[in-house]
Amino acid sequence: MLKLYGGKISRATIVQWYLEELGVPYEFVLLDMQAGEHRQPEFLAINPMGKVPAIVDGDFTLWESGAILLYLAEKYGKLPTSVEEKSVFYQWVLFGNSSLATGLFVEANREKETPKLLSALETILANKSYLVGDEFTVADVAVGSVLTFAQFMLKMNFNEYPAVAEYAKRMMERPVFAKVMGQPNPTN
Repeated sequence: MLKLYGGKISRATIVQWYLEELGVPYEFVLLDMQAGEHRQPEFLAINPMGKVPAIVDGDFTLWESGAILLYLAEKYGKLPTSVEEKSVFYQWVLFGNSSLATGLFVEANREKETPKLLSALETILANKSYLVGDEFTVADVAVGSVLTFAQFMLKMNFNEYPAVAEYAKRMMERPVFAKVMGQPNPTN
């Protein structure tokens, strides 16, 4: 059975969300980050960077949430076959983990980057429910997780971006999101 390693409050919840959406059985291995379990030799053998999330799937190990998301999408047949179509999914996962997360969560970047990023997303989401195609995908996990985390961790509101706000709300209303993340209330 696939093992997912994470901390109590960590990016492992993003992978957990996707595993639950896929219906893939897994074991969650909770590391006590305060006690430094992620820096012990047993875990460093899985991820030499000492960060979570990481997975062990049989003899295969992988770390970095975006890489894990794409691995799961590929393994469970949730990516198209053409390189071009797959690349669109890679684009969104990398965007969520890099450009969007850095723009919203790095305080030095926030004031300058947030309006640019959210304005572009507003235009993209204005006439569609999901980032790629007509249904929920790994792209939505990657981008949706960053947007929802920004709402309840940074108390960021998207009032100026109604399509982004609606998209984030749609992500939070997914039953699996509520199961993994709880019922966050971004307005508190």
